[in-house]
Amino acid sequence: MKILVVDDEADVQPLFLQRFRKEIRSHEIEFDFALSGEEALDYLESRHSEVVLILSDINMPGMSGIELLSHIREEYDAPPPTVFMITAYGDEENHRQAMEKGANDFLTKPLDFNLLKEKLKFFTE
Repeated sequence: MKILVVDDEADVQPLFLQRFRKEIRSHEIEFDFALSGEEALDYLESRHSEVVLILSDINMPGMSGIELLSHIREEYDAPPPTVFMITAYGDEENHRQAMEKGANDFLTKPLDFNLLKEKLKFFTE
């Protein structure tokens, strides 16, 4: 299963690679990373059919995660990728907007990797 992680913080990549070492080694999960919404759209243009899940931060410079989500929902409907939004703020406005735009789930930072792994079991079973 391929997961695209979209986050402007560079330290997110090593964190995911460390926390999912076992799953990566056993080829259950493969990660790709984009540092912006724009970079994520470029990536999806050529590989959207490979991506099963997108984990996107909401608060990023340039295109926000909410804007990225809108683009994904407008452009990719067959099959629509699953999108989990991530934010450092558990505020209702971001949550409401993300759900209205078609987010499948909502996670808060700091990420609870055990919870994320539980949610990912749904995709790998």
